[in-house]
Amino acid sequence: MKTLIAGMMALLPLGVMAQEKPEVDFGIDFTSAYIWRGQDLGGVSIQPEITVSYKGFYLSGWGNAGFDSEDPKEIDLTLGYETGGFSVSVTDYWTAGDTGYFHYGATNTSHTFEAQVGYDFGFLALNWFTNFAGYDGVNSEGNRAYSSYVSLEVPFRLGGFEWTAEVGAVPYATDFYNDGVNGFAVSDVGLKVQKEVAVTEHFSLPLFARISWNPATEGAYFACGLSF
Repeated sequence: MKTLIAGMMALLPLGVMAQEKPEVDFGIDFTSAYIWRGQDLGGVSIQPEITVSYKGFYLSGWGNAGFDSEDPKEIDLTLGYETGGFSVSVTDYWTAGDTGYFHYGATNTSHTFEAQVGYDFGFLALNWFTNFAGYDGVNSEGNRAYSSYVSLEVPFRLGGFEWTAEVGAVPYATDFYNDGVNGFAVSDVGLKVQKEVAVTEHFSLPLFARISWNPATEGAYFACGLSF
C-alpha cells in the first residue's frame, strides 16, 4: 500500500507544475436509499463530495449520512489519476463502527483500502476494484480474499434523457459482498436515468433515478434523488 501511494505522490508534482492553480469541484446528492454494488446500505441519505484536481491528478472526499440514526456514517478519501479514458486510484473507505477513525490495526480497523484501474472507451466503461488492506472479507479457506469487484457501464441517450446501464460482478470467493459468495457472482444489474427538469426559466432540478437487481441475493432496489 505504501509503495503504491508513494508512487502516485511522486508523480503529483508533475501535474501541479503543468497547471498554475488547482481546480475545485463540490457537489451533493440527496438520495432515497444508499445502494452500493448491489447492497442495501441505508435509507434516505445526504452524500456530499469535494474534489481538488491538477491536470489529471485528483484528491476527493465523499461522505454519507443517513437520516436514520442506525444508517452508516461514511467518509471515503480517493487519490487518483486520469488521462484520456484511462484511470487509476486508491480509496480509503471508512464507516463509523466499533473502532475510531485512527485505528488502522489488522484486526481492529473500520478502514478498507481499495485499488481501482479502468478505461472509459466512451461507449463503454470497464473498471476493476480490489481491496488490498484494512477490513476485508475472507475466502472459502478463511484467508484474506482481496475482495474484488468488476463493473461494466454503457451510457446512452433515449427520449431526451441520459441513461446508464450497468452490470457488476464479484469474480471470486469472498464474504465481503452479498453476505458471502463461493465464486463468480453477478451482484448488480442496474439502469440509471437522469435529467435536468426545468422549474423556471433560470432554475432546474437535476433529478436521477436508478432501478437495480442483485441476482446473487435476489434483491431488488429503486432509488431516486437530486444531484447538485
